[in-house]
Amino acid sequence: QVELAESGGGSVQAGGSLRLSCVPSGAAKNLYCMAWFRQFPGKEREGVATIHTTGGAVNYADSVDGRFSIVHDDADNTLYLYMNNLRPGDTATYYCAVRTTWSCDFSARRYNYWGQGTQVTVSS
Repeated sequence: QVELAESGGGSVQAGGSLRLSCVPSGAAKNLYCMAWFRQFPGKEREGVATIHTTGGAVNYADSVDGRFSIVHDDADNTLYLYMNNLRPGDTATYYCAVRTTWSCDFSARRYNYWGQGTQVTVSS
């Protein structure tokens, strides 16, 4: 069993920045793909960014590409999401997710473990 502890959400004005963190614990081995998803009220979760922990390949949703950066710290297995130039449309609950399969994509149902979610609110 893997537990994911998220932190770093909050409220900012448009144009501001936030950093989200996700710390895995428990049987945190073979976590080949780590990702951030977000969920708007009444909507399904959507992929924001993924990173393969072997090799570091990353992928971003078009809506955040160039503004967000996903980083994995190999030393302690912590996952980060650096969010810059935030917009009101980024307001959502953000989730960290990991999977033990080799491939990495935005298919939420393929992720084995999820964090509890952290709220990000961007005001205009």
